[in-house]
Amino acid sequence: MFFLLFLLMYLFTLLGNLLIMATVWSERSLHTPMHLFLCALSTSEVLYTSAIIPRMLADLLSTARSISFRACASQMFFSFTFGFTHSLLLTVMGYDRYVAICHPLRYNVLMSPRGCACLVAWSWAGGLFIGLLVTSAIFQLTFCGSNEIRYFGCHVPPLLKLACGDNVSTVAMGVGLVCIAALLGCGLLILLSYAFIVAAILRIPSAEGRHKAFSTCASHLTVVVVHYGFASVIYLKPKGPQSLEGDTLMGITYTVLTPFLSPIVFSLRNKELKEAVKKTFLSKL
Repeated sequence: MFFLLFLLMYLFTLLGNLLIMATVWSERSLHTPMHLFLCALSTSEVLYTSAIIPRMLADLLSTARSISFRACASQMFFSFTFGFTHSLLLTVMGYDRYVAICHPLRYNVLMSPRGCACLVAWSWAGGLFIGLLVTSAIFQLTFCGSNEIRYFGCHVPPLLKLACGDNVSTVAMGVGLVCIAALLGCGLLILLSYAFIVAAILRIPSAEGRHKAFSTCASHLTVVVVHYGFASVIYLKPKGPQSLEGDTLMGITYTVLTPFLSPIVFSLRNKELKEAVKKTFLSKL
């Protein structure tokens, strides 16, 4: 039952994000910074889910459920790289909305094609750096005793349970600080962007103008709340002795449900994208 449920959600996630990417690239009217950032976000989401869910689906049907040392390290590296790239791209999209609403006359200058490409490149570079840093720190530890990972993937807390040596607590603290600092940094920048956005919207005299300005942020804000809500529970919640088992359901929800909801939210809340999808694909069916 879980296999079928997660498989359908994974296929829908792939289809939804690939549809967004194809629509943005095929429609010249969508070659704007906001939609190009959305295309990059969909790419990171496809890669993030593909790093974890196919292996989880195979384990649901398998009796062995074993993974090699290198495959485990690879899964951790790619999941952290694409996961934090996703967070950084959401931060960049928040900055894009801030410039569009607070500095509309300077938007084309501040969000030039070269500037947008640099922001996307730095987001991917930041995700790659965090993924490399976390994975190299965890897999330089010595693992001894049981080799059973009490989780659905190669994640930091269950692997730390298998490590031994004097430096385990130091590595755990360092990795935790890196993850928390990255999440809080992105979250605070998004909050700062929306603080300026709300202040600018409140200065708009007409209710219609305020609604139109806020509607351009609604899809991004919804995805941010869902993404950071689950991420905060996983990374910021204090770890108790029995927390790994309790976190498994939350981790699966974050890995499967959040990417599943993202293309739905952006497609339904973005009028231009919705019209382009109908024009480009649905009209041909």
